[in-house]
Amino acid sequence: MDCSAIRNFIRRYCAGEENWVDSRSVYVGHREPPPGTEAYIPQRYPDNTIVSSKYTFWNFIPKNLFEQFRRIANFYFLIIFLVQLIIDTPTSPVTSGLPLFFVITVTAIKQGYEDWLRHKADNAVNQCPVHVVQHGKLVQKQSQKLRVGDIVMVKEDETFPCDLIFLSSSREDGTCFVTTASLDGESSHKTYYAVQDTKAFRSEEEIDTVHATIECEQPQPDLYKFVGRINIYQRRDEPVARSLGSENLLLRGATVKNTQRVFGVAIYTGMETKMALNYQAKSQKRSAVEKSMNAFLIVYLCILISKALINTSLKYLWQSEPFRDEPWYNKKTDAERQRNVFLRVLTDFLAFMVLFNYIIPVSMYVTVEMQKFLGSYFITWDEDMFDEDLGEGALVNTSDLNEELGQVEYVFTDKTGTLTENNMEFIECCIDGHLYVPNIICNGQILPGCTGIDMIDSSPGGLGREREELFFRAVCLCHTVQVKDDDVMDGMKKGRRHSAKSSSVYISSSPDEVALVEGMKRLGYEYLRMKDNFMEIETRESKVERYEQLEVLSFDSVRRRMSVIVRSSTGDIYLFCKGADSSIFPRVTEGKVQQIQARVELNAVEGLRTLCVAYKKMSHEEYDRAATILQSAKLALQDRDKKLAEAYDQIETNLVLLGATAVEDSLQEKAADTIEALHKGGMKVWVLTGDKMETASATCFACKLFRRNTQLLELTTKRIEEQNLHDVLFDLRKTVLRHSGSLTRESISGLSNELPDFGLIIDGATLSLLLKPAEDGSLGNYKELFLEICRNCSAVLCCRMAPLQKAQIVKMIKASKEHPITLAIGDGANDVSMILEAHVGIGLMGKEGRQAARNSDYAVPKFKHLKKMLLVHGHLYYIRISELVQYFFYKNVCFILPQFLYQFYCGFSQQPLYDAAYLTLYNISFTSLPILLYSLMEQHVSMEMLKREPSLYRDIAKNALLRWRLFIYWTLLGAFDAVVFFYGAYFLFDNTSLTSNGQMFGNWTFGTLVFTVLVFTVTLKLALDTRYWTWVNHFVIWGSLLFYVVFSLLWGGIIWPFLNYQRMYFVFMQLLSSGPAWLAIILIVIICLLPDVVKKVMCRQLWPTAAEKVQKLMTDKSSVSTVLSNGEPLLDGPHSTSDA
Repeated sequence: MDCSAIRNFIRRYCAGEENWVDSRSVYVGHREPPPGTEAYIPQRYPDNTIVSSKYTFWNFIPKNLFEQFRRIANFYFLIIFLVQLIIDTPTSPVTSGLPLFFVITVTAIKQGYEDWLRHKADNAVNQCPVHVVQHGKLVQKQSQKLRVGDIVMVKEDETFPCDLIFLSSSREDGTCFVTTASLDGESSHKTYYAVQDTKAFRSEEEIDTVHATIECEQPQPDLYKFVGRINIYQRRDEPVARSLGSENLLLRGATVKNTQRVFGVAIYTGMETKMALNYQAKSQKRSAVEKSMNAFLIVYLCILISKALINTSLKYLWQSEPFRDEPWYNKKTDAERQRNVFLRVLTDFLAFMVLFNYIIPVSMYVTVEMQKFLGSYFITWDEDMFDEDLGEGALVNTSDLNEELGQVEYVFTDKTGTLTENNMEFIECCIDGHLYVPNIICNGQILPGCTGIDMIDSSPGGLGREREELFFRAVCLCHTVQVKDDDVMDGMKKGRRHSAKSSSVYISSSPDEVALVEGMKRLGYEYLRMKDNFMEIETRESKVERYEQLEVLSFDSVRRRMSVIVRSSTGDIYLFCKGADSSIFPRVTEGKVQQIQARVELNAVEGLRTLCVAYKKMSHEEYDRAATILQSAKLALQDRDKKLAEAYDQIETNLVLLGATAVEDSLQEKAADTIEALHKGGMKVWVLTGDKMETASATCFACKLFRRNTQLLELTTKRIEEQNLHDVLFDLRKTVLRHSGSLTRESISGLSNELPDFGLIIDGATLSLLLKPAEDGSLGNYKELFLEICRNCSAVLCCRMAPLQKAQIVKMIKASKEHPITLAIGDGANDVSMILEAHVGIGLMGKEGRQAARNSDYAVPKFKHLKKMLLVHGHLYYIRISELVQYFFYKNVCFILPQFLYQFYCGFSQQPLYDAAYLTLYNISFTSLPILLYSLMEQHVSMEMLKREPSLYRDIAKNALLRWRLFIYWTLLGAFDAVVFFYGAYFLFDNTSLTSNGQMFGNWTFGTLVFTVLVFTVTLKLALDTRYWTWVNHFVIWGSLLFYVVFSLLWGGIIWPFLNYQRMYFVFMQLLSSGPAWLAIILIVIICLLPDVVKKVMCRQLWPTAAEKVQKLMTDKSSVSTVLSNGEPLLDGPHSTSDA
């Protein structure tokens, strides 16, 4: 069949589908179509194998090595190692090769282990058994062996192994109930519908007789969109064509509920399923600190190359005099004289490179890796992040991003299961102005044992009593709740019938509906079941009433209401309607609107989810007209949704207001407190959810993301229909920028707190328009306009988001001109994409599986633990590693600059200033442990204070401690100290006898004196920077200095048999026997440390940072205890970060 004909046919039968992509043909049960109907074209599709791993057995070594040597540092050390192997250099290749081999091996083992775990998880999924119908019988297969066209049987509580077209189920009406928590975060039950012509085939033998062909779109990631058709061949008759939509598509990852078994035909398998298309490959994440390290490394590489070039040039300038080039004691051989000049220059240049290469020691990268690995245990050991209910604490899946936790600027969070417990509870209802609270107030009377509850109105009578009963009936009948009799059902609320011992479990696509029906049960009206299109309810008097359900006017996000038309046993016809107050009040002509509206507004302020309930009694003529309009709209193939909306609008008029309900979606413990702390820390919080706008908005108010004075701006499908996207964006931009200007002016006078802030709400459909590639340049600025609006909003809510759209939003913010650090947190498989996309991904160990926790960088039991994770652990990790990086560059400038200066006094002969043992052990032993311990244990401010004062987080924002200004300061400080080391020792040696017998010291003694001053200075510099002293700090810092002294005494005091020559013999002892040498060491160390101490004292007095203010306050323990006992903030006024 011609492809264009297929497209036209699908467009004709599937109204509203505009963006049709190329189609695929699927033969149900692999049965060829009858001769003469259409050509049989077998197509090849991938099998059902899922792959989330990165490596295979064969490509692990080359791929991992390639990735590791993409790091500038690893590649640099590899080049240095090769140079040391090729040419004669002043130092041994072992000094570079061993540390490099250690780093590469440890990293490869870690990454290999992580990928092995992913392989293990993939195998568990791929080898899971599934049931396939073959020749009228059920055959068990491994999941990975499923093929497109296979008819699959799935039992209750099992997960769909691939994307299936729903053919039939064990239910007579051809429906099934599915929970899609792992896909879109909604744990409520959704109803799916079998193909009309196959729903009667309920056994394997019957379903195997189905002869049909499915034409559908190629795989695409949108969970809520599907376009297709099925041609069913019935004997010799013409094939029957039925349109297929998203309500017929059962998605991989969804779970069957309340249905014994389901038959479906596989249409998308493996990596082509919508679930797999919404996953993103796990890429290697790099922290901002690592990027800074790489930038600093490039600077030091330039310094290194400059040093080597200067020394090489000066060497040949020095040797231009014949007596210097070939002194009498060092004559050249003939081979050396004939050697190519260019080769000699290159060799000397590389030799200088190797000599000075210690300015960038590989030990820094080893120390950083160890710091990250060991530091990650402080998160897992943190008892404050242990959850008693789960019996688990925080997990660290990757330690590479510890410091990134201290740099977060945007937090993207899921709603269902992350901010909320997803546990709806009916709180109250207001009927005709009278308040009803289950088990507390009923009929205006306070129930026994509930003293202290305020009365609102007296008991209704007459008309009020009639309205009360109508309200209870309306709520019991106006819903899509299904009932299952069972004692236990996962994740669903239960209610017990008063008249029976069995329990009834309510199932609905909306948790609100379950909460409302259960609330009515607690108030005396119980919904029993629907049987043969009759709804049964039990009244307070234990009387069972039956209502025939005539029509259901479904809920949608534009109308924000739903209705049912029912006929009572007496023949009366009622329309019961419930919905948002904004959609009900304009349609009401009677009722106590003002009283009910006041109660609704009060509940909304308290963060409760409110619905209004209304009704009207219809005559038979009115119902007949309504039924005709509805039937005409339902049969329309073009613009069906639009015609149904118009029909609903005509029918839902002239209503009588009955009352309103209030439902609470319980937030996770301390969710609001956590969001408030994140805001104080300077972070912007966005909520990304697949839930409805009304639900999500109510949650945002409850968790204080939106405040009482927040003015909500909507960028939704409803508004785009009224106004074009271009105009809406410009209107919103004008609004927020006008407010931004007035906020700045008012802030000066201290009145900014009285001004309203803005909260933006956007839905998935509008986001698709914003991210749609522009056909011409005029549409290219939509994304920038959107970002500008978002920057001026205090909070953003994105609802009806597909998983991939969540990742797109995170990616868009990451790519904006500020390049902020992002964090994503969620608990379901639908959050995996954004978790992988964000700089830092955190998974919650929630009720929706462990996909998020497995794919995240960190996992925590509850949302509240994010507060300590960022404000305490993240802050301290960043402070520690920043000092580690700056200190390492500082101490290596101190180490290698004297070596550079020494070349001016040794004829540029590449003579080392330090002994080989000192060269090797300086970074490995003498100075490594103190900084490693500092980077693990330092607390410049106590943990309790960091948690109490979130504003301290702003001090370190935007990589504040690794900016170029501070890097240059540390480098210049190192250069100053190095010059003082060298020339302090040089002038001491100049024409001076340092021993009592008048003996002069040689070059190794000079080098040892410089090295001794160097080790003491850099170690004491770290001691001055340390604020958190423990016995371990004392042991390591003073122990390192003692170890250096003891090692030098042993190294120079014993004849070592494995050495060919021993140039350091007795050098250190002779140096220590000299009084002037002792004096020189003390004076030089003091001179080196003095400028840094003076600078710190001045900055603390003149330009203190917030952390330094807290440190100063902490020294006055009496004032601190007073402030803490009163619950007052330590830092008064608006926080400002100092550059100091």
